[in-house]
Amino acid sequence: MWKKIFKKDLFGNLYFLKHFLIFLLGIISRRRYQGFNNLTVKGMEILRFLPNDHVLFISNHQTYFADVAAMLHVFNAALNGENDLSRPWKYLAKPKLDIYYVAAKETMESGFLPKIFKLTGAITVERTWRHAGKEVKRPVKFSDISNIAKALKSGWVITFPQGTTRPFKPIRKGTAHIIKQNKPLVVPIVIDGFRRSFDRKGLQIKKRGIQQTMIIKPPLPIDYENDSIDDIVEKIAMSIEQMPGMKQDKSNDETEIVWQIKA
Repeated sequence: MWKKIFKKDLFGNLYFLKHFLIFLLGIISRRRYQGFNNLTVKGMEILRFLPNDHVLFISNHQTYFADVAAMLHVFNAALNGENDLSRPWKYLAKPKLDIYYVAAKETMESGFLPKIFKLTGAITVERTWRHAGKEVKRPVKFSDISNIAKALKSGWVITFPQGTTRPFKPIRKGTAHIIKQNKPLVVPIVIDGFRRSFDRKGLQIKKRGIQQTMIIKPPLPIDYENDSIDDIVEKIAMSIEQMPGMKQDKSNDETEIVWQIKA
């Protein structure tokens, strides 16, 4: 019994503590997506047919923390057979604990709250191009790449391949290399409205009554053997709608909505 209670994930975090934090933070944060603002999700049913591991979610990025928090809500609701976030006590009571997300090390160590968030499943990496708000150029840490590979073998991983919350920035080739080497199932997600709802960190509500959207797309068709790194980069950019010159579709065509959370 004690072994089960004190079981740890692959990064040494206690599962029971991780479970408690996901439940507590989920209850606290739910009104950010169902209450203060409205979250509309398309493609939620795709999550129910994915394997338990070796899945890489790629997404555009709008805030440091609110994006991931929304995904954890949606993922766990879908996996528990829910069609919305109206019963958090149910889906947060039985979350998928092997969901990880890639985050900058300096971001996750920038204060008390980020350090708490880190325990819910962060894979911290040192950015090779930016540090403390300044441009830098340093080599990739192979331990960071190894940790992402380990997480993929254990469960699901969320990453933001642009490495920034600024829209339409280039895709970092590191994500393409990870895909090429590990051959995960790659599931694109496109989000919108989070930048208008929250501050850049995603901790403070900037404006209420914002329509947030999350589109979960079918897995990308990738030829792991023959697609080049540049081919994969282009597919990533297209799938998360971040090619230069693109504009996100902010229409609310109800024929395209799988479910909608109402305030």
